[in-house]
Amino acid sequence: DGSGRTIVIVDAYAAPGIADDLAAFDGVFGLPDPQLTVVAPQGANWDPTDPEQQGWAGETDLDVEWAHAVAPGARIVLVQAWSSDDADILAATRWAVDHNVGDVISQSFGEDERCVDPAIARAQHQVFQRATARGITLFASSGDQGSAQPTCDGSSYSKAVSSPATDPLVTAVGGTFLDTALPAGSYVHETVWNESAAYEAAGGGGFSTLVRQPDFQEHVVPGRARAVPDVSYDAGIDSGVVCVFGDAATGGQGQGLYIVGGTSAGSPQWAGLAAIGAQIARHRLGSINEALYDLGRSRQASRLFHDVVEGDNTFTYDAGGSPVTIPGYSAHRGWDAATGWGTPIASTLVPALARRAS
Repeated sequence: DGSGRTIVIVDAYAAPGIADDLAAFDGVFGLPDPQLTVVAPQGANWDPTDPEQQGWAGETDLDVEWAHAVAPGARIVLVQAWSSDDADILAATRWAVDHNVGDVISQSFGEDERCVDPAIARAQHQVFQRATARGITLFASSGDQGSAQPTCDGSSYSKAVSSPATDPLVTAVGGTFLDTALPAGSYVHETVWNESAAYEAAGGGGFSTLVRQPDFQEHVVPGRARAVPDVSYDAGIDSGVVCVFGDAATGGQGQGLYIVGGTSAGSPQWAGLAAIGAQIARHRLGSINEALYDLGRSRQASRLFHDVVEGDNTFTYDAGGSPVTIPGYSAHRGWDAATGWGTPIASTLVPALARRAS
């Protein structure tokens, strides 16, 4: 259950009420309240009337609650950046790494890699190098617009992949649409998450134009570029997770239950799995990408991953009343740029990762 390990969640703005929301979430699902520490290294910045900050408050609820749901015994440290600006996010992540506050870091945010200032991208990679040198495992969401990303001015979309997921030291988490059987919730089937027709949302994936292919992707991924995602998790909106949102996320409308989707749900849940893996191994797992690709290529792969072979992450959006489609990537056997290796069969994959790290 992650006991003895610590999950770090990096988010923006100092939304209040997370402890109350988490306690209510635990009450709904019968979970124990964890040891939760909230830190704002640059100071607490919060404007309850700002819609962007309300959105980040919902993101914070999702990240904390679902990391905790997967690893209910783990401690959680929420590190709140001053704002969502790249420099502030980097400062918060740097603080978490330099103070060595946790075993695994989840980053449920991102942007077109081409929109990141090159100096910040270099500094970010240096922080990730220090993190993995300390054995910290890093996750990031691959994005919610399929093969596309919002343009740097936010006015449209273009074919791109998301940073920080593109960093080779980060495990990039894409999205699937999960079908389960009631009443037990047993696994039935998954396809690539693609609800762009209804919600303009789909699982992020594709090929970097800035980052070269890391060694662990050689002989698996076509071309010479870093490709994402590495793995996936349920991200469907119509098959979403249930969260408790409080006043900060609802603009003062009170605490309630909400169904939430997106690859933002996958990164913290993978962080929970890594915490459990560290508990099994009795030490941190560090970067798991090489292990994931070795296991994905192995004869054991069908016991370790749900290999998603249906669907694609083509993205369609409304441009002033006219639909525009950005072609995506299709799922197929093995690794693909829509879902990576697929989703974890946690009961076998997590112990396998723990053994690889030992």
